[in-house]
Amino acid sequence: MESSYPTFSFKNYMAQKVNAINQALDAAVSLKEPRKLYEAMRYSLLAGGKRVCPILCIAACELVGGTESMAIAAACAVEMIHTMSLIHDDLPCMDNDDLRRGKPTSHKVFGEALAVLAGDALLAKAFEHIAAFTVGVPPERIVRGIGELARFIGPEGVVGGQVFDISSKGISDVTLEHLELIHLRKTAAMVEGTAVLGAVLGGGSDEEIERLRAFARYTGLLYQVVDDILDMTKSSVELGKTAGKDLVADKATYPKLMGIEKSREFAEKLKDDARDQLSGFDPEKAAPLVALANYAAHRSN
Repeated sequence: MESSYPTFSFKNYMAQKVNAINQALDAAVSLKEPRKLYEAMRYSLLAGGKRVCPILCIAACELVGGTESMAIAAACAVEMIHTMSLIHDDLPCMDNDDLRRGKPTSHKVFGEALAVLAGDALLAKAFEHIAAFTVGVPPERIVRGIGELARFIGPEGVVGGQVFDISSKGISDVTLEHLELIHLRKTAAMVEGTAVLGAVLGGGSDEEIERLRAFARYTGLLYQVVDDILDMTKSSVELGKTAGKDLVADKATYPKLMGIEKSREFAEKLKDDARDQLSGFDPEKAAPLVALANYAAHRSN
């Protein structure tokens, strides 16, 4: 399938999109009063990161005939929400992590109270940003997009997934089905909501939106399986976050339940399933999404 996309450079595409997203994020959350709060928001939001979710939001919008300008506010909102989830995940009451994106975590720098509030502020800012700064999109699409996003980060999605994750720590007989339930809610839901949001804003048909939903679900699960493998096989320096923490926390992971080799085979299958969902789209417009699935499968951090 790669041979169908000879002129597409994923590296150049990523660089261009990341640059546009980072500039838009910098402008969206400028320093104001209360200064310490905005400093904490910006510290985590602008700490780098791969920007996979916001890029997916734009790519999904473009795939169904939309433009980057229609999705850039939503892409920023998605990154604000993703950052919020990372700040809160790292807190002592959750995963108790000291390192994120190669830097000390938010609560290590600003204290727990401000870290919680910075996450809350980013979540609120995200919805304000989509509502106020989405351009060239009919209001009913914006409302539908906001509804989809809210559902995917709430109790049916990311928050619910985190609860399942916390409740499974230290339990020795977590099944593969339960592990998949955690990750479908926790990681795949965020990726799914992002793709659906982009496709809705871009004016995709219901059928196109559903295919993108399935693509994103496979890709989100794939991302998590690879994350689990990397946690066992890479160092903290290579990852930019604490390595081996799943093992220390006695957490259920794919390698723990099915072994590293079987986990790698599962990741390849998920990648193929994701790419199959794109077969009916214009190959040129689908190229970034094909490359995103490949990247999720073969990344090293």
